[in-house]
Amino acid sequence: MIALWTRKILWAEICTIVAIGIVAGFCPLAHTQTTSTSSTIQKEKTMTTHATGTFEVKITPQSPEDKSDGVSLGRFLNEKQFHGGIEASSRAEMLTAGTEVKGSAGYVAMERVTGTLHGRTGSFVLQHCGIMNRGVPQLSVTVVPDSGTGQLVGLAGKMAIDIREGKHFYDFEYTLPESH
Repeated sequence: MIALWTRKILWAEICTIVAIGIVAGFCPLAHTQTTSTSSTIQKEKTMTTHATGTFEVKITPQSPEDKSDGVSLGRFLNEKQFHGGIEASSRAEMLTAGTEVKGSAGYVAMERVTGTLHGRTGSFVLQHCGIMNRGVPQLSVTVVPDSGTGQLVGLAGKMAIDIREGKHFYDFEYTLPESH
């Protein structure tokens, strides 16, 4: 079952997926919005850009599967190497749930990326929220607010993941203050 679920997760994460928004109800923290007036917070000038490239991923089961009432829960360690606009390595903790209904599953993951983004050094955290609803995938991969370090302080963005001809691709749309 772990091998089947791993294939489901890989398929959900790397098949022709576009980050199309936050999965309603699946990642409630992603829905939290804060507002502030411009008089209390000085906005820094930011630039919006894309980093694109490839990555390799290794997924390792971390604990025995928990099966109950037709739902299988799992925990995995993901390790990635990014190439292109992002030159970095990452580690992620992933929690999964698979059902008896073919093509229905979900996962959440927190991924720390450490390296360079277009030559700027630091780290940041990505939050993954994914579901497959009877084979239809939805994926949101978003930078955790205020998780940027070093020259990546203030980083915000989202990542789309795709696979073509057996190779993993990413498109990272982000904003970053120019002063860091």
